[in-house]
Amino acid sequence: MNRFRKTIGDIIFKTDTPLAKGFDVVLLISILLSVIVVMIDSVPSIHQSSGNILVICEWIFTILFTIEYLLRIYSAPKRFKYIFSFYGIIDLLAILPSYISLIFVGTQFLLVIRILRLLRIFRILKLDRYIGASHHLISSIKASKHKIMVFLMAVFTVVVIMGAVMYIIEGPENGFHSIPESIYWAIVTLTTVGYGDLSPHTVPGKFIASFIMILGFSIIAVPTGIITSELTKSQKTSQNSITCKKCGKDDLDSDSEYCKHCGSEV
Repeated sequence: MNRFRKTIGDIIFKTDTPLAKGFDVVLLISILLSVIVVMIDSVPSIHQSSGNILVICEWIFTILFTIEYLLRIYSAPKRFKYIFSFYGIIDLLAILPSYISLIFVGTQFLLVIRILRLLRIFRILKLDRYIGASHHLISSIKASKHKIMVFLMAVFTVVVIMGAVMYIIEGPENGFHSIPESIYWAIVTLTTVGYGDLSPHTVPGKFIASFIMILGFSIIAVPTGIITSELTKSQKTSQNSITCKKCGKDDLDSDSEYCKHCGSEV
């Protein structure tokens, strides 16, 4: 049984054998097909003509992914670690909507979350080296979170004030029935989305709308500049750092003689 479990684990979790690579390729194709089936099933005309066939296909994929998920739990070296890992949670969410749809009709369309399972392509195609770029981006966002929070609070203050002013100027007779609805209009205008469901009719209202539109162009650039600045700092820091050959830590200063983590000579 231990040998069987190890064999299953090597096929499912590893990518260095032809059988494991074949399994991963079949899995990725199955994920794509299952997502396509869900999307096609949401088209009313196709659902009416081929709905039963598509439902059968959805359940076939769900059963296959359920078996795969159970095999992953069975063959994982550390089962609880896999279950509560990022990929483990995604694998579970990829099959839950089908079973929930037996109680709540319509939730099967949440199966499109299976597209997240395609993230395994980084591991399968040996693209792990590109994940380092995402680490720089994430660290830059974390480093600039305080500045972004201040920026968002300022934007929130602006849209509340402008929404209240527009409610006073335009009023219910021009479609601004409440302050929350006016705040919604201010957000849509500030972000330059412009749905057109609400629009000012008075001269002062149009003047304020023009001011918010111009303000929106400058506001959109602020968070981009903040994150770009932190990303530049992160890249410069990584370029000036070296990696310890023993423990693999890559945050050592360029003039370090010994690793601050393991103490070995650099």
